Amino acid sequence: MALLAGKIGVVFGVANKRSIAWAVAQAWRKEGAQLVFTYQGDRVRENVEELAGTFGEDTLILPCDVTRDDQIDHVFKTVAEKFGKMHLLLHSVAFAPKDALEGHFVNTSREAFRIAHDVSAYSLVALARSAAPLMTEGGSIIGMSYYGAEKVVPHYNVMGVAKASLEACTRYLAYDLGTKQIRVNCISAGPMNTLAARGISGFSDMIKTYEARSPLKRNLLPEELGATGLFLASDGAAAITGQVIYVDCGYQIMGM
Repeated sequence: MALLAGKIGVVFGVANKRSIAWAVAQAWRKEGAQLVFTYQGDRVRENVEELAGTFGEDTLILPCDVTRDDQIDHVFKTVAEKFGKMHLLLHSVAFAPKDALEGHFVNTSREAFRIAHDVSAYSLVALARSAAPLMTEGGSIIGMSYYGAEKVVPHYNVMGVAKASLEACTRYLAYDLGTKQIRVNCISAGPMNTLAARGISGFSDMIKTYEARSPLKRNLLPEELGATGLFLASDGAAAITGQVIYVDCGYQIMGM
């Protein structure tokens, strides 16, 4: 029997076929989950529709700007009307203004700081709050983090601070929702060639550094990230919550 047979999942953050969210969504779908996709803006709508369409023409696709509570409410109201419940939520959403990912962190503007935290961290709280009432059979909420939340990564700047906030939100949500048997965890992935990653200055050097210094001497593959997302969504991770799981070929353990 498929690991996620009968499970309903909502996926936030697919932009194209290289997206981390797409890697996890494929793993979920392969193991029987029925998925709902969201997209942010018309710029990525066609990509999401094309990808989600490979799971069946009836796959639900909804617009959602995670900074707008009315759009978040609409997503979960629609899910409730169609399915009556849900079990899985993937939060793979992050953004900071481009100029905040260049130069020095000390020059981060108040507005860039606000935007980065609203989109990249607070949105997990907002989505979890709306999803929890539908997770009547328990569930798994997964966010996507990065090592820059723990250590300084040049040019990651305010996004690293926002990811640290995301990881703290994960722990507090895990505590709040634990009595409902809703688990909340983060995957901290090594660098992947995604649309968001290419906006970080020096990203190509980051890729080379991971290959040179990680114990496995390589970068992770999308399907490996998907496998971790599948594990955290499955009953195999039933006693795991509030954790940050590193999927980075071991880079996080290295001192130098």
